[in-house]
Amino acid sequence: MRYRRLRVQDLLREEISLIIQRELQDPGLGFITVVDVRVSEDLKSAKVYISIYGSDEEQKHTLEALKRSKGYIKFLLGKRVTLRYIPELTFSLDDSLERVQRMEEIFKKEADEGKD
Repeated sequence: MRYRRLRVQDLLREEISLIIQRELQDPGLGFITVVDVRVSEDLKSAKVYISIYGSDEEQKHTLEALKRSKGYIKFLLGKRVTLRYIPELTFSLDDSLERVQRMEEIFKKEADEGKD
């Protein structure tokens, strides 16, 4: 069952990314990257982790636009993917890139202090 869930996660990530890039016409959408999709064990819900380029305000507006488009995205997924149930989508900002950048800054600062 685990292998199937991983395949479904990869498939959903690809399809949702394509739908956002090519199908959505909402002017509130900014530059979005679908980073990851995590599907529940019963495959009925999926958490979509996204990265949005821009300021905090732009990220907020883009996330709201995605939440408004959730039903349409699910409808398009139903046409493209053959699953018994199309999962209920939840969009969430992925802050892993920001955490990595903060850690790199800390390491660099520590390395610079060690040179003195």
